[in-house]
Amino acid sequence: MSSAANDPRLASMSPEELRSHMRALGYRTQNELASAIGVSRSAVSLWLEGKVGVPRPVAMLLRMLVAAQRRAY
Repeated sequence: MSSAANDPRLASMSPEELRSHMRALGYRTQNELASAIGVSRSAVSLWLEGKVGVPRPVAMLLRMLVAAQRRAY
């Protein structure tokens, strides 16, 4: 089993990756993503601007959702 340090799902998420995952999952607005994952729209805005890092659990959740969606098609 790989260590957590080598697990790509636990890596930090850039604003570009966040934007890409939002699009892949069908979220067109910051509000849509915020309500889907239970955070404020301003938190999503800060992540997208790169002012605050995307929390690891959020990054992991989005990566898992995108991976699951790709497997489904």
